[in-house]
Amino acid sequence: MAKNNQKSFESFEEKIGFSFSNKNLLKQAFIHRSYLNENPSEELSHNERLEFLGDAVLELVITEYLYARYPEKDEGELTALRAALVNANSLSLVGSELGMDDYLLLSKGETKGAGRARHYIIANTFEALVGALYLDAGYNATRAFIEKFLIPQIDYIIKNRSWQDAKSLFQERAQDEDSITPSYNVLKEVGPDHDKLFTVGVYLGENKIAEGHGRSKQEAEQDAARNALTKKNWNNPTLIHK
Repeated sequence: MAKNNQKSFESFEEKIGFSFSNKNLLKQAFIHRSYLNENPSEELSHNERLEFLGDAVLELVITEYLYARYPEKDEGELTALRAALVNANSLSLVGSELGMDDYLLLSKGETKGAGRARHYIIANTFEALVGALYLDAGYNATRAFIEKFLIPQIDYIIKNRSWQDAKSLFQERAQDEDSITPSYNVLKEVGPDHDKLFTVGVYLGENKIAEGHGRSKQEAEQDAARNALTKKNWNNPTLIHK
């Protein structure tokens, strides 16, 4: 992991093509709550307030974009497309491509972590970065950043039909192919109340087909359904019944 100092954040600014006027905002976007436990002298707070703001700005930018680009789609389709674009999978993917993992300010314990937990930390940090951009440069600059790095994911999402409700698709296929209605069970909950990570299993009868993860039970169920569609090879658009 890269050494977290001002020079490293300057290199991140080069990656995204934007120079912050307030460098503390950029740094704060990368501060995880756990970092403050081991660094009590840190003057900046963690990134959760920025994450809260960035989430709202992301939704507005994406909503505005989808509304203009797809005049033929109804409210339900636009909502599903937006959800697919701003979920943890998409945000973590873009954050990883930007190398955000190298700039995270974490506790030693979190630094050693990997897998789904790190996946969500990166997604949350991406939202915090959007919030920091908004405070530093305003709406138009933030929209330009989102359009450059996140919105191109929409073509992949549409091609792979990942904007559609995975639970509904999996139930449809399970009933058609196996005459069984899927069931979902929470297998694990970790983390504090404000930042829980749920693990959910999806079952056909007694057989667990796949697991999924999410910051809510609903998000974890959708993730489990997507993974089950892949495992059963039911997510090929040519195989899904219209």
